[in-house]
Amino acid sequence: MKRHSIAAMVLAFLVPGGGHFFLGRRAKAIVFFIVIIVLFLSGLAIEGKVYRFESGQPLTNLATFASMGVGLPYALARLLGGFGNIESITFEYGTAFTLTAGLMNLLLVLDSYDIAEGRKE
Repeated sequence: MKRHSIAAMVLAFLVPGGGHFFLGRRAKAIVFFIVIIVLFLSGLAIEGKVYRFESGQPLTNLATFASMGVGLPYALARLLGGFGNIESITFEYGTAFTLTAGLMNLLLVLDSYDIAEGRKE
């Protein structure tokens, strides 16, 4: 694995679209950033949950891994309280949005790796 690939993956994880921006795919990077951030913030706005690790809760821990996939926005959301109101009628939708944003960004990390390694153009 090349240093270039590792840098692209780390940037892609921390900032949605960061790896693609680093690799010179600026237009795609901007679109990816906007889509993932809007999806994540929409999830928070409609009272979705940002998961955190809990001992003895394997499914919650898996959801935490998915939430963390969005990178720095996850850390900022956790610092601001994690949001989520289970009594809200939009709670499940919002949570699905935050999880989807994290999983989408994890796919972008893999895509950045493939591009950096020359496996994909």
